[in-house]
Amino acid sequence: MYNREHLLEAAGTPMPLTETEQSVLMRIVDRHAADATQLVQILREVQASFRHIPADAMDSLAAALGIERAQVQAVAEFYTFFSTKPRGRYDILISDSITDHMLGSREIAAYLSERLGIQPGETRSDGQVSFDYTSCTGMCEQGPAGLVNGLTLTQLTRERIDRIVDLVNAGTPVTQWPREFFAVKDNIRRADLILKTELKPGSALKWSNTRGADSTLAEIEKSGLRGRGGAGFSTGMKWKFCRQAKSGPADAPAERYVVCNADEGEPGTFKDRVLLQSYADQVFEGMTLCGRVIGARQGYLYLRGEYLYLGDHLDRVLQERRRNHLLGSNILGEPGFDFDIEVRIGAGAYICGEESALIESLEGKRGVPRNRPPYPVTHGYRNKPTVVNNVETFAAAALIGLKGGAWFADVGTEKSKGTKILSISGDCAKPGIYEYPFGTSIRKILDDCGATNTLGLQIGGPSGIFISDREFDRVLGFEDLPTGGSFMIFDRTRDILEIVRNFTHFFAHESCGFCTPCRVGTSLLRNQLDKLCAGHGAKGDLVELTHISKLVKNTSHCGLGQTAANPILSTLERYPELYEQRLRAKAFEPGFDLDGALEVARRMAGRDDAHAHLEQEAVL
Repeated sequence: MYNREHLLEAAGTPMPLTETEQSVLMRIVDRHAADATQLVQILREVQASFRHIPADAMDSLAAALGIERAQVQAVAEFYTFFSTKPRGRYDILISDSITDHMLGSREIAAYLSERLGIQPGETRSDGQVSFDYTSCTGMCEQGPAGLVNGLTLTQLTRERIDRIVDLVNAGTPVTQWPREFFAVKDNIRRADLILKTELKPGSALKWSNTRGADSTLAEIEKSGLRGRGGAGFSTGMKWKFCRQAKSGPADAPAERYVVCNADEGEPGTFKDRVLLQSYADQVFEGMTLCGRVIGARQGYLYLRGEYLYLGDHLDRVLQERRRNHLLGSNILGEPGFDFDIEVRIGAGAYICGEESALIESLEGKRGVPRNRPPYPVTHGYRNKPTVVNNVETFAAAALIGLKGGAWFADVGTEKSKGTKILSISGDCAKPGIYEYPFGTSIRKILDDCGATNTLGLQIGGPSGIFISDREFDRVLGFEDLPTGGSFMIFDRTRDILEIVRNFTHFFAHESCGFCTPCRVGTSLLRNQLDKLCAGHGAKGDLVELTHISKLVKNTSHCGLGQTAANPILSTLERYPELYEQRLRAKAFEPGFDLDGALEVARRMAGRDDAHAHLEQEAVL
């Protein structure tokens, strides 16, 4: 890592870049061919080299990339993992997901804070270390988890924290830290069609070359495969729409793209991590198969920033596929079958899991969802026809390309074909990855993972729904309980309101700020939940909570806002008595302490007399 001699002048004025630093910056730009669509990737390297994104660097980047300085700053300030203020040589983040809370992350974070001598959000005065919280890191079944300089830390304990603090204080490079600190297990507990069917690299592509692109698309359609990210749109239909879309003038070569959405940011979800860690060839085979069907020559895998540790592994798999003529020109000797894949890494933005926001990020912009229509299948990456599917969908498509559509469609239900891979965490004896045919009951799943005394579970992450113990005979499937794959289990010792509060804080933090209903509404929901959990709520607050929830749900621009109130609405419906138990007897109690807000002013004025205080009375 490149170390600046001085991070800031005493007055707080940013230091100008030195000649050496300017040279480092320009080498980063050159590595990305001064391509403005790679601004996010460039800023990732700048952040890693300088430990922040200096103001002078923004000026230089704007000039080198031929874009406005405001665009560089907007992107730098949008993503969580970027900072315009210096961070420590060791940047430590502790996961704040509810599943990490259940494993003791808050206690671990408090101990780390004590040992480092800094509070969350601070950098130590020697510039050696920073510490803060972050959203779910995708290590839900092996937490408490965190990140150090973007690399995953798992199974944190007080003993492990002691060793980490010693390594930090000694200045030991992260590359020399014990390997077990970064160990990430697959924890596959139950395998079915996708996880137990062996795919020899290139075998699906050979079959596709034999029967042709039309026949391959027909098999995908016959399979009934629907998108595994949660929305459930027909994969065959999406590929067909993109294939038929015009990409430019009739006499110009077709230009289309394949994008794999590996921005697995939904708290409680980690199945894509396992697929990329142990089934990457299968995922890339599915992407290449899609490229052949729609006539694309380039694919991108957008990897969430929290999975940085997978970057080198994925690049190695891609290199091996190129050596074996499974990527590049004339794949497997088929003239004109040209396709390659590049990994792009995000920088901490849950919203980029939405496909149009992901495309914006791929183009080097803030991850703000686009207005739709038009849809990506006609106007996607670089405004060209683009297929965006998630990791599990491409893994399934590869096997369908090998085994055929009927093989897949024979499993599952009439409207939900095949299997679903679940990420199971929380209060159960055997958390991990489970693959089930659609139509499997929730009760069967809970029995298999060793869940007892279960109060309920959140299906599909915070954006999904909470189901109670009265609904365990419901089944997995688009006709009943669709899900992107997250199953968070809660037993009767858990506080429902604290769970919902965690989810609501998550949405308020992750809102991109584009539309008012989501930007303001999620903050209002957060404040209302804080008030209720603090014991200051009244019945009028429940009415207001419901009203705001419906307003946010019905008027937000994209899926984040439209689903942000789901945890509140689904638990209010199922457990109204738990909300009412937290209410005060008063008809109303202010949720804002006016007198407390004046404390800073009193200290500045040196006053603490009666006239410097305000009294608030509740309206009965």
